[in-house]
This record gives sequence, C-alpha cells and structure tokens, in this order.
Amino acid sequence: MRLLVDSGSTKADWVAIDDAGKVLFTTQTLGLNPEVLEKEVIIERLNDRFDIFQNKDIATHLFFYGAGCGTDRMKNALTTIFKEYFSNAAIVVEEDTYAAVYATTPKDEKAIVCILGTGSNCSYFDGTKLHQKVQSLGFIIMDDASGNVFGKELIRKYYFNKMPKELAVEFEKEYNLDPDYIKAKLYKEANPNAYMATFAKFLIQNKDTPFCQKIILKGMKSFVKNYVKQYDNCKEVPVHFVGSIAFYLKDELQQTFDKYGIQLGNVLRRPIDGLIEFHGQN
Repeated sequence: MRLLVDSGSTKADWVAIDDAGKVLFTTQTLGLNPEVLEKEVIIERLNDRFDIFQNKDIATHLFFYGAGCGTDRMKNALTTIFKEYFSNAAIVVEEDTYAAVYATTPKDEKAIVCILGTGSNCSYFDGTKLHQKVQSLGFIIMDDASGNVFGKELIRKYYFNKMPKELAVEFEKEYNLDPDYIKAKLYKEANPNAYMATFAKFLIQNKDTPFCQKIILKGMKSFVKNYVKQYDNCKEVPVHFVGSIAFYLKDELQQTFDKYGIQLGNVLRRPIDGLIEFHGQN
C-alpha cells in the first residue's frame, strides 16, 4: 500500500493506492505543516483519522508533499516523525511544489509552477528538477497573494475603518470579529496562517466589488513581480497553478498575466488526482 499526501497548512488530502495504482481509500486531515506544528499535534492529527491509524503498519511507502517542507531541516524533522508512525514504510518528503508539478505539467515540459492557497510559492521546473529563486520566510513576511495575506488585508481594512460600510456589515455577519477572539486565534492557537486564510472566502464571494477587486489585483501584481518575474524566461514557458485562491480567482490571474504578457497554463484546485496518475505510472 502506497500513501500519497498533498498537504497545505489548512488541510491534507490522503489517498492510498495498491501496486497497480488502484485507489484503496481517500481521507483528509488538517494540514501538517512542520513549520508551524509540533510533533504532538502532527501525531494527533494522524490518529484522528481511522483509515490512517488502522493502516499505518501496513503502508509500504509514504509520499508526502507538503507546505513548510522546503528546507532540509523541515524535511528531516517530518521524515523522523513519519518513520516512527509508519514503522514499515519507506518515507519520501518533498515540498508541495513537486505535487503541483506532477499534477499540472506534462512529461518533460518546462514550466513555472506556482501554488496559491493558504500560502504561496513559485518554482521553475526544467523538465527534471525544480529551481527556486526565492526562499520562503513564511506567512508573516511573504506568501504574496495567498489566502492568509488576503485575509490579513481584509482584517486590517475592517479594523482601520477602510472597508465600505455595506461590506463591513456583511463581514460582521460572516465572522466573529471580537478583538479578543481574533488575537487568541492569531497568537495562542495553532495554524494562525490557516485562520487568516478563512477570511479569503469573503474576498472571493465579493470579488466583483471595486473594493475587493483592488485588493485582489494588487496581490496578483505583487505575486507576478516578486515571484514569477524572478525567472528570465517567464514569458517563454507556461505558468501553472494549483490552490484554491488560484482556482477561484482565475479570471483575475488571467487579467494580470495578460497585462505582463505571460502565458497562464493549467489551474487546478487540488493536485491530488494528478498525484494518483503519476504514482500509478511510476
């Protein structure tokens, strides 16, 4: 049994396949980002899903593609946890961009591959290997155009009284905006980035308003300038995306890319289906 996992900071999609590539079961846990979670929380989230717990000693391989796994330190830390939990499995931990590559990019094709979900990322795939110009420093400093950055911007606009009144009324109906509640979520609980990303739903729902359009397009422009344009050939290869922000704001992505003369490639909400096909063939 091979376990395939695509994990963001908010959630992780799990699929078990046999040697022929047949799907045995699918499930979902909360995100398993080693940058923001301690070992005990990761184990708790694994134990919380019966399919995973029941089969942890049966699994022969675990292929984990996750947010927060872009450095050797984080890869090694998560590998150690998984080796202890899945005691009979060979463990492979890679950053989540590899899942995006396998899901969006035809074999041997060169492309820029990006993630726009709770967090954001951008790499160049030369047909064999990933190359990254920008080393992520996490959600506090980076993650342009991501769900957590858009969410933070909405909270700031609301509290600085810069959100249009009619939107502010709807915002108050949608979320608990008590300052003590927000501060507890941000500074005392796990996954503050995932919490901030929950506000991005409001941005998407109201994306046709001038207020939200301005925030979205500013974020997309920042992502192109700070990430995509790091690569000199960004106008020569397609730029693929995975992630809910990219998926639901595809029109705004297209608008921004047209402005810069960049080719928007495949845009997928989740890469897990592509991972099933890839590992079924490999």
